[in-house]
Order: sequence, then C-alpha cells, then structure tokens
Amino acid sequence: MAHIDLGVDEKKFPGINGPMVFRPETAKPLNELAETLLRGPHSLSAGERELIAAYVSDRNECTFCCSSHSAFAAAQLDEGMALVDQVRADLDNAPVSEKMRALLRIAGAVQVSGRNVTPELVAAARAEGATDVELHDTVLIAAAFCMYNRYVDGLATFAPDDPERYAAAAQRIVAQGYGG
Repeated sequence: MAHIDLGVDEKKFPGINGPMVFRPETAKPLNELAETLLRGPHSLSAGERELIAAYVSDRNECTFCCSSHSAFAAAQLDEGMALVDQVRADLDNAPVSEKMRALLRIAGAVQVSGRNVTPELVAAARAEGATDVELHDTVLIAAAFCMYNRYVDGLATFAPDDPERYAAAAQRIVAQGYGG
C-alpha cells in the first residue's frame, strides 16, 4: 500500500500511474518529458532509449519502472525481451552495438552519480560514433529515470507481478505515447 492515500485503486493504477492521477498537474510535465526523451525524433531508436530507461531502473531496483520500460523496450526492439534481459544481466557481453554499450555505461555512471560520468566514458562513446545529442539525452534519460524511480518507490506504489500487465501497457505506449 502506498505511503499516502492516492485516492485510486492501486491495482488499476499501479506504479507511477497512481501518483499521476493524484497530482495531474505534475503528471503533465513528467509525461511530456518522457514523451520527448523516449519517443521524440532521435538518432537512437525509441527501443534503444527505452532500454536506457530500463537499465537505469534495474540498477535502481525499481520494480515497476524496470518492468514497464523493459516491456516498452522489448516491444520496440527486434530482439525483444531476450535482449533487454541480456543487457540488464551482463552489459559487457550483451549483443548490442559498441555505441549502445558505451551509452549504457554512461547511463550506469549517472545512476550512481552524475559526477561518475568521466571524460573517458564520453570519449569511449564518441569513439563509437555517439553524437552530442545522444550523449546529452543519455545523461538526461538516466537522470530522469533516477527521479521517476525515486518517485515511484518513495511513495511505495504497487508493482504488479504479472508480465502481461506490462506487455499490455507497452502496446498502449507504442501506439499512443506517454500521457495518451
């Protein structure tokens, strides 16, 4: 049960959805940020950007966000959940491009502390072809998901156990976007 009465059925509005219903005026900019970062026009695919969100959420041990964004990434990546699971379990050996691996390392550094992003990590990503926008947005996605994860877990929201709930949400996000 959430730490505060969100005034909603937590089973119907799990995770971040409950707090967003509770405070729609804060939900709007949070959804707009997610839409821009994860679905807007970009050189990284929506699936790759969702993979960054899932990776950071996994490292933060945020069950709801990790499950959600893993499903959202899987729905938009040809390799599906198998790839998402491999990245979360063993980034060094996961079958992603070297550029994506370098960007995920930067996201992992941000998850610990923004100050852990070193010139060496940035140089490694640049050497694999990462652009300034990709570097910027990787850092911002990672930082934003640290915030989203803490929002969800800080209010002790409900996270469903059923993977089908997340898969259904993924279909909705892919079709309609955030806030849709």
